Amino acid sequence: MSEVTQLLNTLKRQLKLQGKTYRDVAVALDLSEASVKRLFASESFALDRLVEVCNLLGFTVAELAQEAARAEEQLRTLTVEQEKELVSDPKLLLVAVCALNHWTLRDIIAVYRLTEAECIERLARLDRLRLIALMPGNRIRLTVARDFDWIADGPIRRYFRGDGMGDFLASAFHGSEESLAFTHGMLTDVAMEKMQAELRQLRARFAQLHQESLASPLPKRRGTGLLVAMREWEPVQFTQLRRTG
Repeated sequence: MSEVTQLLNTLKRQLKLQGKTYRDVAVALDLSEASVKRLFASESFALDRLVEVCNLLGFTVAELAQEAARAEEQLRTLTVEQEKELVSDPKLLLVAVCALNHWTLRDIIAVYRLTEAECIERLARLDRLRLIALMPGNRIRLTVARDFDWIADGPIRRYFRGDGMGDFLASAFHGSEESLAFTHGMLTDVAMEKMQAELRQLRARFAQLHQESLASPLPKRRGTGLLVAMREWEPVQFTQLRRTG
């Protein structure tokens, strides 16, 4: 991939993340939307045009180049010690979750009881952990890959199992936008693998809808939990009645 292609792919990704379209670029460049599409398709951006689009997105050209260079080096997981640091400070964990959901500094302090100084201090710690890059003007740039995940049975997952799972399941799930279903059956190994594949697709679809929702302003987005679990299982009372020998 050429450097120009890498830069333009990064521009397209940032446009999508910020909910901007080629029409917005056309207005900023005083061009027609068709002309902007041709610029991207032909990869024939002049430097002054590139600077203008970067400014529209809140980047300098240097910052865009850094973003493009780091695209292949994005973080996919933390270490156990890094996850332990997150769960050791509830405010740090809160700011981390907000940042991973593309909140700005202003969003965070407007919704939660954190001072600007407290929030910036936590953002700086997240920068040191490499979850984010804290940019000039306290802008937040994520440095994690799309497939970033917490360590299996690591500190974060144990924290949410202990402190979050009960709260999540405490709902009666009677609301029009709530759902809780439980199904039990007996599956072969082949059927189990097919079901696991379906569940992976569901997770991918949820992630896709999350990305699409980023184009909407924060007040129109709501934190949403999706719990999906499957394992070989029978009630312990049934197990106790099994014949032995």
